[in-house]
Amino acid sequence: MNRGFVILAQNTKDTNYVACAEALATSIKRVMPNENVTLISNDASMCSAFDHVVELPYGDLNPDSNWKLSNDWQVYEASPYDHTIKLEADLYIPKDISYWFDVLKQKDIVVSTCIRNYKNEISDSRFYRRFIDDNKLPDTYNAITYFKKSELAEKFFTIVKDVFENWSSYKNIMKCNSDELATTDWAYAIAAHILGSENTTMPSFTDMSMIHMKQYICGTPTENWTDTLVYECLPNQVRVLTIPQMYPFHYHVKNFSDKIKKAYR
Repeated sequence: MNRGFVILAQNTKDTNYVACAEALATSIKRVMPNENVTLISNDASMCSAFDHVVELPYGDLNPDSNWKLSNDWQVYEASPYDHTIKLEADLYIPKDISYWFDVLKQKDIVVSTCIRNYKNEISDSRFYRRFIDDNKLPDTYNAITYFKKSELAEKFFTIVKDVFENWSSYKNIMKCNSDELATTDWAYAIAAHILGSENTTMPSFTDMSMIHMKQYICGTPTENWTDTLVYECLPNQVRVLTIPQMYPFHYHVKNFSDKIKKAYR
């Protein structure tokens, strides 16, 4: 198959990530009914918005942990598409972004580097980016990543795998706290640095962007923005303080997926 969206979602004892993926897939099909969507998971889903459900090729490498990020590298092999846009499960897609494929196919892999607040404004907040800044790494956000089946993309995900498997060694040469955890953003940033940000990012394409509803990006008192900001979750739109969310909406508070699914009923 030529192209499609993939969502990697693994449930933990605390969070139903597959439910988030179902809400995301439904939002994709609402605005892009002809695009393919694949769930990558070892957890079952009966959601009709998925065209395919694919198991992790190497299984869950951390079955007893809530920290499932180290499985992310498997997305390259698991994707059934020649051209893939990988999305984190806790996103909502408000409008057609299928044209992204035509722009991004110029490169083998593109990791997003642009985030916005709920006013749709590009954010310059560095609160969550100390590891990136201290180590002078590309400012990558793994939540939206394009890749094509290619030698460079395969190398990228091989490096991501290596970072997770050998994080203690990487920490020894990085500027960070001794208890710093390996996150997917950090692994992608290291891989992008090794392969060259000019080969792995496209900062001029600011449409490849997401609204990130974290506290210090949106100026809320706590990380749970739903407690303090008035919002509407409608069948064809999410609005925050009456402002329509015009980019992929990274709602961050996982049970918000229930409100998205309810709006579609």
